[in-house]
Parts: sequence; structure tokens; C-alpha cells
Amino acid sequence: MNAGEMSVGEQASVVRVTGDDAISCRLMEMGIVPATELELIGMAPWGDPLEFAIRGYRLSLRRAEAARIEIVAK
Repeated sequence: MNAGEMSVGEQASVVRVTGDDAISCRLMEMGIVPATELELIGMAPWGDPLEFAIRGYRLSLRRAEAARIEIVAK
């Protein structure tokens, strides 16, 4: 499962970030690394972008970016 498939209020743990391009590196620089806990706290009316709570801050990601984050639901 990936973070782009989460429902609002769902919590998960990051397994890995896929890819080896600039977007993947940027996601990891923002603290999205294995074993990090995240929660989907909202989304825009059309479903994009998504807003996550992670490491004490809020992070908005496009659904395509969130799809690169492999997770395991809690």
C-alpha cells in the first residue's frame, strides 16, 4: 500500500520511499524515512493535494508524490 491510498484519519508507518530521482530524495530530506509514523489529516476537495501529520508538523503532498511512499497501515 502507498500513502496516496490512505483514508483521512488513517495512520501508517513508512516502509520505504521508491525511486531514485530528485522527488524521492526530497521526500527523504523532509523526514519521510523507514519507521516514521504518519497520519493523513486532510485532503483538498478534489483529492489533491493530501495533508499529512508527520514528526510534529504538517506536510502537503501531491497524490503522485505520496504514491512513492510505501507504508504499512496501523
